[in-house]
Amino acid sequence: MIKINLLGIAKAKGKRGGAASAPVMEVGDVGSPRVKALIVIGLVGALNFSYWHQLDTHKKAIDSKMQVAERKNRELADVKARYLERQKQADAYKRRVDVIDQLRANQAGPVSLMAMMGDTVNGTEAVWLNTMKDQGNSVDIEGMALSTDAVANLIGNLQKTGYFHNIEIKETYQEPSFKDMQAFQFTLSCEKGKS
Repeated sequence: MIKINLLGIAKAKGKRGGAASAPVMEVGDVGSPRVKALIVIGLVGALNFSYWHQLDTHKKAIDSKMQVAERKNRELADVKARYLERQKQADAYKRRVDVIDQLRANQAGPVSLMAMMGDTVNGTEAVWLNTMKDQGNSVDIEGMALSTDAVANLIGNLQKTGYFHNIEIKETYQEPSFKDMQAFQFTLSCEKGKS
């Protein structure tokens, strides 16, 4: 029989059952420095390409999110513009309503002053008013009374209303034209408070 050694290792003759040696493959020189440099450059290039691809994917994702955010920003800008316009309209409406309310309050102010003054004078005996001048923050009152006690009662009643503060008698004198009875002319100054 013919035996062919495919391993390429010569078998030791004369010995039977001897251990066969393992096949050995010699690669020889691993490579020149150029091959090693090319391998390193290839690995670095592959890693660099992989990193670039990852950054490019991330950039595209950011770009798409940015477009969505810009679209949303434009929509919100339109909403904000409409809101600001409506806010201006509401403020203008509120100013008009406030002016109308203030005019109504000012319109009712003299009426309530006259009504309160009429009730106060009617509640005080022996006092008549000749004039009443509304000076804004103060009221000047001129009138006639049958006694000085009646003037004092009028001052007390004006203070009880809570509408007037710092009520002062500017002048009082006995009226010489009335010979049959005693009559006093008086002038009062009152500061108006908050009604």
